[in-house]
Amino acid sequence: MSNSKSQYLEKLENCLCPPGDGVFTVNTAKERKEALRQKLYGQTEGVENLWKDSLKTIEQSEHKAAILGISSDCGGGILRGANWGPLFLRSTLIEQQPETSAFDLGDVRVIPHLLHDKYLNEGTISNCQKALYQDENSDYFVAPLSITEDVCDGFYKHYPDKGVFGIGGDHSISYPLTKAYLKAKRDQGKRTAIIHFDAHTDLLVERLGIDLCFGSWCTHILEFLPAPHHLIQFGIRSSGKAKEHWEGTFGVKQHWAHEIREQGAEAIVAQVIEQLKADNVDELYVSFDIDALDEEFAAATGTPETGGLTPEEAMTILKALSEEFPITGADMMEIAPFTDSSLAGQSSSETTLREGAKLSAFLIDAMNKA
Repeated sequence: MSNSKSQYLEKLENCLCPPGDGVFTVNTAKERKEALRQKLYGQTEGVENLWKDSLKTIEQSEHKAAILGISSDCGGGILRGANWGPLFLRSTLIEQQPETSAFDLGDVRVIPHLLHDKYLNEGTISNCQKALYQDENSDYFVAPLSITEDVCDGFYKHYPDKGVFGIGGDHSISYPLTKAYLKAKRDQGKRTAIIHFDAHTDLLVERLGIDLCFGSWCTHILEFLPAPHHLIQFGIRSSGKAKEHWEGTFGVKQHWAHEIREQGAEAIVAQVIEQLKADNVDELYVSFDIDALDEEFAAATGTPETGGLTPEEAMTILKALSEEFPITGADMMEIAPFTDSSLAGQSSSETTLREGAKLSAFLIDAMNKA
């Protein structure tokens, strides 16, 4: 971690890039990237310098929420394409949620073949450091999960009253986002809980020998929580094991999609609020996998599932939680705009982005008010 703020800002300039540029391309999506630049900066040229200058104003920004895009789907494993989430979701937020605003840190510089530095040998790390930083002996990390955790560690150190809103990317990215958040809040003496919306438990210990991925990230952040049951999951419905297995094995708390339908979102969230108050929780982090929503509303994702939450049910839960607890960190994951598994007339990408933007705007607004 950078010791001084100036060192940290230098790290941001090296390890991040302007918003929307996290996917390295030559011509693909050039027009979309330029459109985002125009919306954010009012121009398409010279954006690199404008973005770097903006980083110096983080502390003075009125916004508590800072957007960080992580355009990586290397930790996924079904349909790919969530690496385009940060570019598309930013554009949708600007177009459809104009009242919502946040400081934009930009995107993590993603080498798309990499996941975490611990999986790499010295030769690969050196080659990637040379490619990213023109220095094969650089001290900076090269894989997206490693860079994300390092950047977020520094962010919470230097700007403790602000929070990161992460845009993915596959759900493995929530591992470094939540880990950095939980470490920082623990050091501040805050008791926290992770509110996790997902069709899947993400509680594997490993998947095909890889311990950090979209299906296992929750397992590996439990040790940083005050207690395992401070991980509360909503919308689960696609699992090879019963709810009792997951709660009994890991000590987490789950509210499956069918329970929310049967009991009502208001009744379920009332139970959760009672639990959180009994546990003396101070602040919440919300991690939202878009496939928590039924595939009618979120088909442009790597693993769309039937029988999920409606956007109204998800929003009911979020609104009730935000009225009782500050939401000081959040993320939106697994929006894959170029996938289209919907049979409806309207493209699944358009519908998924619309609902993802509504939920993201609510979370960003809640973070700014926290």
